[in-house]
Amino acid sequence: MTEAQTQKKIIDYLESLGAYVFKTIQCNRAGVADIVCCIQGTFCAFEVKKEKGVISKLQVYHQGLVAEAGGRSAVVRSVQDVKDALEAWGFTS
Repeated sequence: MTEAQTQKKIIDYLESLGAYVFKTIQCNRAGVADIVCCIQGTFCAFEVKKEKGVISKLQVYHQGLVAEAGGRSAVVRSVQDVKDALEAWGFTS
């Protein structure tokens, strides 16, 4: 499965939970996560990587900015990774 196909499945899953979701295509800031959403009142950012993909230093930096602002951020490789992150963060479906 390509990264784009994984992103589509993740977006569909988040929307099924009632989240406001968008995929960043081109942004005014390098390093911004691939998928951004608001779910149950919380800002969440998901960086989607292939199985062996590695997050860049700039992406790590942006994850820190999200955390400092009170949001949640994760590197994910599948819908299951998103489900696991949401569960770990205390979200209910």
